[in-house]
Amino acid sequence: MKVLVADKFETSGLEGLKALGAEVLYEPDLKDAPLGDRIRESEAKVLIVRSTKVTSENLEGAKLGLIIRAGAGYNTIDVAKASELGILVSNCPGKNALAVAELAFGLILACDRRIADNVMQLRQGKWNKKEFSKARGLYGRTLGLVGMGNIGQEMITRAKAFGLNVIAYSRWMTPDVAAALGIGRAESLEQLAHMSDIVSVHVSLTSDTRGMLGTSFFNSMKDGAIFVNTSRGEVVDQSALLQAIESKKLFAGLDVFEDEPAGGEGEYSGALKDNPRVYATHHIGASTDQAQEAVAAETVRIVKEYKATGAAPNVVNVKKADHSTHLLVVRHLDRVGVLADIFGVLKSEGASVQEMENIVLGGAKSAIAQMALDKEPSGSALQQIREHDCVFDASCMAIA
Repeated sequence: MKVLVADKFETSGLEGLKALGAEVLYEPDLKDAPLGDRIRESEAKVLIVRSTKVTSENLEGAKLGLIIRAGAGYNTIDVAKASELGILVSNCPGKNALAVAELAFGLILACDRRIADNVMQLRQGKWNKKEFSKARGLYGRTLGLVGMGNIGQEMITRAKAFGLNVIAYSRWMTPDVAAALGIGRAESLEQLAHMSDIVSVHVSLTSDTRGMLGTSFFNSMKDGAIFVNTSRGEVVDQSALLQAIESKKLFAGLDVFEDEPAGGEGEYSGALKDNPRVYATHHIGASTDQAQEAVAAETVRIVKEYKATGAAPNVVNVKKADHSTHLLVVRHLDRVGVLADIFGVLKSEGASVQEMENIVLGGAKSAIAQMALDKEPSGSALQQIREHDCVFDASCMAIA
């Protein structure tokens, strides 16, 4: 099986792919039209990318069976075209969670202590302790989290170490889950903004989340609050953020931007780059050696399973219904195979999982899975899930 790696990739991952018996074509500089030409010419069955864009034109005439985004997001891949051509698209969710959470806290501290300004003035030979002694500090303040996936959960641990109070907004988070995590729960984005001294965003980019943080959200934030985004620039209405920075004196710590350069280097002329209340990094949230090694290992695992079975873990283009109707909540032991067994029961019911969060509780012994479904499972299916050796309880409710 030929595997085309069209992006930078760890040596451990390349060696792992070769150990599976794959013929590895490592061409990290491929992009644009040459990428499509090489996909067709090589007749590769698997394509691995990180930030490289995979367009509809790239996929025409491809023999691919699987595209793997070696990272959490997949908005750089034309998933609709891949689905049309019968190509699976998988990603590596959660493997960069630690790295992104670390950077998010770095940006929070940078905004509160104005670290970049300190460094810049000192390099200019200026000593300005009088100005830079005005930080508010983090202890006892409230951190609001938008999203409660793997990164959001890592943020909770770090926030508590800093003595922050935590609240979160997530469409599927129930009061019981919030209580189990020891955090508060906001009923809406506006309520979260109103209650928080610091807001940190951790959602993937979808049709539902694009532009979700706009004028109403930023008008609800406190004057002088900190806003951090390490997810995707497109989830934020940039003009609304700019207006709030001026009118409400917000500080913003941003790792992602609209229309940011696709490659490792380039020119950027966005409106946020010169604002003195914006502390920015270059979309480096997942860029630690630890995170990239974890992503490489997960990529090898995906290829291994696909080679052996024809199916792939973490597939993102499984056909879904337009609307979720029910929320299934399962409390379970955090053991390998439990969720797969639950998915098997749901599959036999013809129920599709539209969205899922699996929240691992303290000590990593138990977890709560919340699954948005397109239909209500039968009573017998619910009972079958409850009778699983590793399940404590399961319940299902209609989504209003």
